[in-house]
Amino acid sequence: MSPDGDDGNDGLSPEKPWRSLDHVNGVRFQPGDRLRLKGGERFRGSVTLEKGEAGSAARPVVIDSYGTGRATIAPRGTPGIAVRDTAGVHVRNLSLVGDGKALREAAGIGFSSSLPGNRRLEHVRITNVDVRGFQNGISVGTEKSAAAGFGDVRITGASVHHNLDAGIAFYGPEFDADRPGYAHSGIRIEKVSAYSNTGDADSDGRNTGSGITLGSVRDAKVVRSVAHDNGSRSATDAKEGPEGIWVYDSTKVVLEHNRSYRNRTGSRVDGGGFGLDNNVSSSVMQYNLAYGNDGPGFLVYSGRPTGAHKDNVVRFNISWDDARKLPEYGGIVAYGTHMKNLDIYHNTVVMRTKGLASAEDSKNRPPALRLRDGMRGVRVHNNIFATDGGPLVEAQSSYAPETLRLQGNNYHSTGPWTLAWGARRFTSLDDWRAASRQETLGGEATGSSDDPCLLGLTVPVGEGADAGNLVPRCGDALPVGLGQKALGVDLGPVDYFGNRVSPVVTAGAAQPPATG
Repeated sequence: MSPDGDDGNDGLSPEKPWRSLDHVNGVRFQPGDRLRLKGGERFRGSVTLEKGEAGSAARPVVIDSYGTGRATIAPRGTPGIAVRDTAGVHVRNLSLVGDGKALREAAGIGFSSSLPGNRRLEHVRITNVDVRGFQNGISVGTEKSAAAGFGDVRITGASVHHNLDAGIAFYGPEFDADRPGYAHSGIRIEKVSAYSNTGDADSDGRNTGSGITLGSVRDAKVVRSVAHDNGSRSATDAKEGPEGIWVYDSTKVVLEHNRSYRNRTGSRVDGGGFGLDNNVSSSVMQYNLAYGNDGPGFLVYSGRPTGAHKDNVVRFNISWDDARKLPEYGGIVAYGTHMKNLDIYHNTVVMRTKGLASAEDSKNRPPALRLRDGMRGVRVHNNIFATDGGPLVEAQSSYAPETLRLQGNNYHSTGPWTLAWGARRFTSLDDWRAASRQETLGGEATGSSDDPCLLGLTVPVGEGADAGNLVPRCGDALPVGLGQKALGVDLGPVDYFGNRVSPVVTAGAAQPPATG
């Protein structure tokens, strides 16, 4: 296609291109067909593929640019590219720019299914696209409980920004805990940048303004992606707020090697970096960096009494100066209704509160770790929790080790040492250990309050947001953690920085390089 083309041409070569997207939508695409738009040019309208069109993994329908640069699709209040009840599609090397109506009502690239049955529509590829000015930048979903979703979905190298509700959103039907099902499977999102997705100031009945949202997915990964500066205009009265990268109603999801920072919320909820929300099971957040978010760096939450939030892991992550707006959260936050079997280990959390309005009230500072009721089978091991005088841990109740167990953690403060355990506040590790029965193993004391020697405790807030500043620099005097045998968990092969995890471990997300 070219603005210099003619819809009377055969459209089979750059010498005889079509001119308009309206003409394209009158053509029925077959497996192996390619729609190519001239790079650097702008095309008004949209592209729609319906049931019976498109292709397969071996012979997909491809929509992309040719020549120099990306072509731009600029719809008039409609999706830029809409794929309905079909798959076998590659979208690549394009820009999509929405108008004012598309910002309220349409997806930049939307895959939707209403087909009955459990057989998923297979093979979706979205690569090297720039999408802005839509309700959702990229959406993949189905709303009917009996409808098939999508499988084998890859979104790579996409930039999704200045959209309203989310940069990327996967969604499905309402979750049924008695018969759990997941609309989509085999999802990989890699090297995506989701930023400045603002949220809707007029939508207080739902969350808006997230970077990447995964709902109703099974076997999914978000890898080496970035979400930042989202949610700035989300509703002030919203009961649910946005997050940088988060998951709900899903199972077997991995969030790894991502960064999520300076995400906002207009209300008094959420606005965090990463989240495992309602009805998430068998999922892992690992090797991620969160900093400067309004809400928590890492949130694990269940607000529904389904019992489906279980068997999740938060490990080898870094949270630095999160909960900047909402001290009722913290660096890592875990709580929920009927949540069980959660492991939180080998994370590094630095929480500084000087300069925050909440710091003026010593009882209203965000903690490094916040634990609230509703959980059982929770293990918190080998983490570094460091503050500048704010609470190291805020626990809603005085949890018995049988319900929630802390061992091998480092609790360090450059100011007064404080830890809240139910109604009581403690000013030393020894006193808390004696009163709570936490931080013991086989009758021996575990844990420490030694200085982990982190530059991140002293560099100016907002400067040097580099994970390297959260590496302990104490030489051989590093805070020692509990080994894998004592913990009874598989720590995985490497730490946050890719160093191999050795049998002798230290607390925190960074491990000393293994020798031998």
